[in-house]
Amino acid sequence: MAGAAEDERFMAAAIRLSLRNLGRTATNPSVGCIIVRDGIVLATGVTALGGRPHAERIALAEAGEGARCATAYVSLEPCSHHGKTPPCAEALIAAGVARVVISVTDPDERVAGRGIEMLLAAGIAVDTGVLEAEGRRALAAYLMRQVNNRPYVTLKLAVSSDGMVGRLGAGQVAVTGPVARRQVHALRAESDAILVGIGTARADDPELTCRLPGLEERSPVRIVLDRDLRLPLSGKLARSARAVPVIDIAGEPASEDAADAAFEARRAALDAAGVEVLQCDPRRLPELLQGLASRGISSLLVEGGASVAQSFLDAGLVDRIHLYTGAAPIGEDGVASPFVSDVMPAGFTRRRTMRFGADLFEEYERDDACLPAL
Repeated sequence: MAGAAEDERFMAAAIRLSLRNLGRTATNPSVGCIIVRDGIVLATGVTALGGRPHAERIALAEAGEGARCATAYVSLEPCSHHGKTPPCAEALIAAGVARVVISVTDPDERVAGRGIEMLLAAGIAVDTGVLEAEGRRALAAYLMRQVNNRPYVTLKLAVSSDGMVGRLGAGQVAVTGPVARRQVHALRAESDAILVGIGTARADDPELTCRLPGLEERSPVRIVLDRDLRLPLSGKLARSARAVPVIDIAGEPASEDAADAAFEARRAALDAAGVEVLQCDPRRLPELLQGLASRGISSLLVEGGASVAQSFLDAGLVDRIHLYTGAAPIGEDGVASPFVSDVMPAGFTRRRTMRFGADLFEEYERDDACLPAL
């Protein structure tokens, strides 16, 4: 039997594999599976785009008869319920694997230990909790939606050297260089949805897509907090809504007067452009996030602007912060960031620091963000 060091080595590989399809497997999590026998990797699998087939089935199909008496390393407990496909626990049993090593048990009430029970009942050795902290970090978005009924929220801010996120009336202002901007596009590619406020949508006219070569199809759902339905029909978001979904979060009309007739007219025009209008008071963020979770959105990237960032922080709904600090100042008429590197919100811990050219990147996690209570 493999020792602890070998188990950790293969589980680390399974967890890395699981990251490949982040943001592309909703409503299922992206899971990694590696089939090993006598210290040799026979097959690998990661949850397919759209959520099926599951990682275990892909790896078992690749391994074939080689899976018999082998060990399967899986980043999340194999499913035990019949959905659109039979349970992965049954597939592992049928394949004749001798041992299954699991990083994280599944909090889904349809599983929640039942997959492990099925394997044990079939005489398969099971070990759990291998690299659990790393596994739960990789599965943080899925765990957040399952346990807390909301998406895992990443707040991204690009801040100038003098602590500004932009300049009043200037539209988009380049705060960081091209390498840092490509990193942001990579983050978009692994997120289910991206959110901005209407101020940013109107001032910057952003597209909010992933434009890295080869990853264009991984653009997230785009969400705008737009209480009064002011999203411009001529802007990039509305014009591209049929290619990449846009959800406009609007408030309820106050009365039945002429102003409300204009509101309904704007709604009809956005509908005609392919923009989905969802009426939910944008100021009630917990309810909004619950609604997004009910649609299978597990990871939400909040990109702007300063007031939206502050509102998520004030509501205690930020789980991770990606802070990019540029080398140049913005100066006069700058829009102040809600925080800077030296003055971070309480309860966040810096996890890593990197340099992208002249720009500084820092990642912070809320102290309990990636490990929701199970």
